[in-house]
Amino acid sequence: MTKPALFCYNNGRREAAGLKLGITATDPRVTKATPLTLQVFILQLIHPSKEEEKRERARQRSNREREREMKKAVEAKRDVFPTEIRLAAEELSVAVKHEEHEPSTLVFLAPSKSLLHILDKIGPTMAVLRQDVQRNIERLEKIYLIDPSLYSSLGEILKKEMDDGTARKRESCSRAILWLTRSLNFSLALLEFLEKESEWSLAQIVEESYKSTLKPWHGWISSAAYKVALKLIPEKEIFSNFLMGDDDDEQDCNSLKDDIQMLVSLLRPLLDEINALLRKFRLDRIKST
Repeated sequence: MTKPALFCYNNGRREAAGLKLGITATDPRVTKATPLTLQVFILQLIHPSKEEEKRERARQRSNREREREMKKAVEAKRDVFPTEIRLAAEELSVAVKHEEHEPSTLVFLAPSKSLLHILDKIGPTMAVLRQDVQRNIERLEKIYLIDPSLYSSLGEILKKEMDDGTARKRESCSRAILWLTRSLNFSLALLEFLEKESEWSLAQIVEESYKSTLKPWHGWISSAAYKVALKLIPEKEIFSNFLMGDDDDEQDCNSLKDDIQMLVSLLRPLLDEINALLRKFRLDRIKST
């Protein structure tokens, strides 16, 4: 008897059965088999017993249950880990509920910090803007912690520095408020373009947002830096996926659009108030040095 004949018997059907059970030509059940037992063994491979069929059905049920559990885990992950935009919107929504008549310092700092995460998603090309935002946040937080009751509102900070004659100085908190507001104006324009202009690339969106918000107030050095940065902007799909997380199906895309609309609806009235406040103190025309 030619023992490897087991792996030629009944062509593909037997071969598939043998391979499925991990049977090889050197298996003892093959090498030590008589012609009769070998034939029985082959038939067992081709026609599994009821117990084997029962185990196979149980295995299939287990796989289906595992798939359902994985699907539930993905859905739970979406609820536990919302998009960056939704996190920013929810944080701002909570802050706005406790706002007094004037824009408060803490309410203003909430979207400013969220902006850092959005800039991180765009990548290192936004490093210059990110550093500027971070520096201004730290400056505003520092003065707030000195006397939270005195510096609880942006209006009080601006008024005090105007009275002291320090509002226009390079390291003033008034300048920090001004440039954080302009950076948030930039992020607001970016989000609106991202939601409305589906055919635009991310580079186009960033460029148009920059032109309408930051460029009029930048000197030639800052403008030149942004021109270089625009050449290294990632694809819009990559940026959107970063904002959504790992999933990029149609449901997540629609969810991201809803989150953007929610954040824009909260951010725009806040920025309108702060821009009006800057105009009131005649600080809105200051350019970078």
